[in-house]
Amino acid sequence: MNTIVACIDGSAIATAVCDAGAWASERLDAPLKLLHVLDKSEFPSSGNLSGNIGLGSREHLLEELTALDEQRGRLALEHGKHMLDQAEQRAREDGAVNISKQQRHGSLVETLLEQEEDTRLFVMGRLGEGHDITAHTLGSHLENVVRTVHRPILVTVQSFVRPNRFMFAYDASETAEKALSKVSTSPLLKGLPCHLVMVGQDTPEHRQQLANANQKLTVAGFDVTQMLLEGDVQQTLQSYQKQHDIDLMVMGAYGHSRIRQFFVGSNTTKMVSGSDTSLLLLR
Repeated sequence: MNTIVACIDGSAIATAVCDAGAWASERLDAPLKLLHVLDKSEFPSSGNLSGNIGLGSREHLLEELTALDEQRGRLALEHGKHMLDQAEQRAREDGAVNISKQQRHGSLVETLLEQEEDTRLFVMGRLGEGHDITAHTLGSHLENVVRTVHRPILVTVQSFVRPNRFMFAYDASETAEKALSKVSTSPLLKGLPCHLVMVGQDTPEHRQQLANANQKLTVAGFDVTQMLLEGDVQQTLQSYQKQHDIDLMVMGAYGHSRIRQFFVGSNTTKMVSGSDTSLLLLR
């Protein structure tokens, strides 16, 4: 469980993914794997199209379609290799040293699940190919990955800024406590000032929960600023982040608290899609 896996595609965000992967590789002193997955639904590995042609079709049409499909697959393979070469160059310019490249054919989610045991952190762009990188929306691949894998995921937007400080969105849930433990014991964010922010009513219980979380981070060596704020979770967190020029938001993914409600049902996209900075999602 040592490798940083950066998911590369043809989107403009791929550069930010390389930058974030190189940063994480340096912070964790872990090898960086650049991964490109050819989606099997778009580029079938088999040239057999007999199931897609109706009765009465001529054999030469079948042969032509098969040849075109195979040519398209070869071109996609070559394009993917070129993207990986460019990604490697970018990562080396960022200071990464131990880099490997891998191209797979299949489903992105299935591929990441296969590699999860040997992976310490996944790095993905918020949006994939075919999206406006400035749009506040969420790519379907990312949503499926966040719902499925259990390793931390570093989500990048149109550019990645090496964080000088980070905000931990805390809500005292079981998921948040697990995320707190991971942050406390990982070298990824060590040495960076932490803004510990809780959105909720100003009650003695919330103040105590926040103080307990502060103590855990302080004992782990973090310089912590804690805040208990009232208001809408998404708007309050993002407003605080902008006011304090925070480059990275850290939060647990899933759960039943007010924060995690954004990651279920129809509200899945709100926190990630509305962010202008990178997010570290912890399970």
